[in-house]
Amino acid sequence: MYFVDRTFPEIAELSPDTVAVLPLGAIEQHGPHLPVSTDYLIASSVAEAAVSTASSAGVPVVLLPALAYTKSDEHAWAPGTIWLSWETLMRTLIDIGRSLATTPIRRLFFLNGHGGNSALGQVACRELRREFGLQTFLGHPSVPVDHGGRTSEPSELGMGIHGGFHETSTVLHLRPDLVHLELAEPAVPTGLTAYQQIGFGKPVSFGWLSDDFGPAGHIGDPTGATAAVGKAHFEAAVETTAAALAEAARFSVS
Repeated sequence: MYFVDRTFPEIAELSPDTVAVLPLGAIEQHGPHLPVSTDYLIASSVAEAAVSTASSAGVPVVLLPALAYTKSDEHAWAPGTIWLSWETLMRTLIDIGRSLATTPIRRLFFLNGHGGNSALGQVACRELRREFGLQTFLGHPSVPVDHGGRTSEPSELGMGIHGGFHETSTVLHLRPDLVHLELAEPAVPTGLTAYQQIGFGKPVSFGWLSDDFGPAGHIGDPTGATAAVGKAHFEAAVETTAAALAEAARFSVS
C-alpha cells in the first residue's frame, strides 16, 4: 500500500485506476494546548488507516509520503509555524503530479488536513487535470467548519475551526501525550455573530490571520475534549475517506 516501498518496475505495473493518496498536513501553531504537528498528524493518520481499509476491500490505492510543510501563512506570527508560500506549494503539487504522470497512475487524491490549503488545492487539481490529464480529487478528513462542515460544538457558535473541541479530541485519541489540556481555554470570536452574511461557513468569506482574534492562537473551545469523542471522530473520518477512495478509483464524468 506504500508507494515508496515498491520498486520502479513494480510501480510501472500499477493499474491506471490506482489512486495515489497524498496527505497534506501543516506544521503550525495550534494554541497552547496542541502540538504544531496537529494537522500533519491527523491527515497522515487518517490517510494511512483509510488506504489500509480501502486496500483490504480490493480498491487499487497507494499511499504517498505526507507533506508536512504547506501554506500556513495565517499562523506565520507564531514561533513553530513552518510554512511555504503559495507559489512554492503550488509548484510542489504540480511537480508531484508531473512525476506521477510518468507512471501508469492517472488518479491523484489530496487528503487535506489544513483548511488554509483548500483553495490552493482546488486550483492545483484543475491545473493537474489540464496539464497532465490526471483525474484529481481534493478531500478532507472531515469537512472544515469554515467550508460548511458541522463539526463544531454549541459553545463554539459554529466557529470551532482551529484547535477547537473536535481537533483537540482527535489528538487526544491519536497522541494523548502531546496534549496539554490543562492549558485549554475557550477562544471563540463572538463578535462575528453580529454578521449574517460574512463569517466562517457563511455565504461571504473573509481574509484573516489567526492573531486577529487574540494571542491564544486557536479558534474554538477545546475545553471538555475527550479521547472517546476523538476516537469516534477519527473512525468516521477513516470510513468516509475510504469510501471516497473507492469512488475515486472508478470515477468518470461520463
